[in-house]
Amino acid sequence: MAACSIEDVLAKAEKDEAERLKSITVLKELDLEFDTGNLLAFDKNRVDVHDFKSTSKEEFLRSLARDNTQLFINEVWKRPTERIEDVIVVKLPEATTPLPREKPPPKPKAPTKWEEFAKLKGIQKKKKTNLVWDEVHKEWKRRWGYQRAKDDTKEWLIEVPVNADPNEDQFAKRNNAKKERVAKNEFNRLKNIARAQKLPTPGGGLVPTAQQSKAELTQAINVAKASTASAGKFQESLPKEKAPRNTGKKRKFQPLIGDFTDERQKQLDILKVLGSKKPRIDMTKAVNKQMREEDRESASNARKGPGKKGRKGNMPGKGRGGFKGKGGFSGKEGFSGKGGSSGKGGFAGKGKGRGRGKPAKGQQQNPRSKPGKR
Repeated sequence: MAACSIEDVLAKAEKDEAERLKSITVLKELDLEFDTGNLLAFDKNRVDVHDFKSTSKEEFLRSLARDNTQLFINEVWKRPTERIEDVIVVKLPEATTPLPREKPPPKPKAPTKWEEFAKLKGIQKKKKTNLVWDEVHKEWKRRWGYQRAKDDTKEWLIEVPVNADPNEDQFAKRNNAKKERVAKNEFNRLKNIARAQKLPTPGGGLVPTAQQSKAELTQAINVAKASTASAGKFQESLPKEKAPRNTGKKRKFQPLIGDFTDERQKQLDILKVLGSKKPRIDMTKAVNKQMREEDRESASNARKGPGKKGRKGNMPGKGRGGFKGKGGFSGKEGFSGKGGSSGKGGFAGKGKGRGRGKPAKGQQQNPRSKPGKR
């Protein structure tokens, strides 16, 4: 019994060793098709049904996968290689098999203002060298950053301009100018990102400029007031300061304590609408909507109607721009009718009129009208 077990162990060990030391050469009736760019291999050889049924399925599939993987690795190492940090890397070719994507391809980024301007003017990007010649120190220095050439921030003496205030600190002025440039560049960067993401521009009304207009200052004041914890509710205003416009609608919330009759009624109305099988119709709203549609149609038909010379539209009248009828209007910028008034720029009519071209007592003549003729 012990001898049989020892033989079984040795046989298993020999089998494992033979499995581990299999040859890298695999023979196939048909060569595999490789797509090295996608790390794919296609095996078109037929499956031997006898071997598949005689051995266990797991062993058969493991052997088949091992052979195909060996052939694929042999194909990969035929590509050119290079060593990067003690690691051998294979350069894969372009993929030939189109594969479906889980998500759509990313959209191209929107060009910035400078890119649009450069494309319009035909400006091409040129690579600049990092080192430039410094005439002061007579050596090559960096173009930007630490220990750069022509670095004016290291000067211990600054010449005061002729028109400048002699008591002004030129060093502080230089530092403030640099901070403004940095802030402006950062603002432009954020604005480009917001434009690419289709978001509102950050920091509206706070653009760092030398001189700001009245509207920009007003907007900056409103933004500063609304930035408090109370959203500007308790901020004091100047004596003649106007209220800001277009600030948006404020949300109104129901009180958390007190009478809940209105809230209860709203909930009951919602349940009543949801529980009813017939749709709820507001007759007043429906009638008003129908009347507005009819008025709109009649107005559109009136505009489409042909007009006549001397009249505005298709309105009846005796003169240009007049209205005629009982109790109506007629005349050139005048009014006429029974119980009305008539005249060229004046007020008169059948009844108690004053005359052509003269306004009645207590009336004011239209300054745009011309004096009437008798």
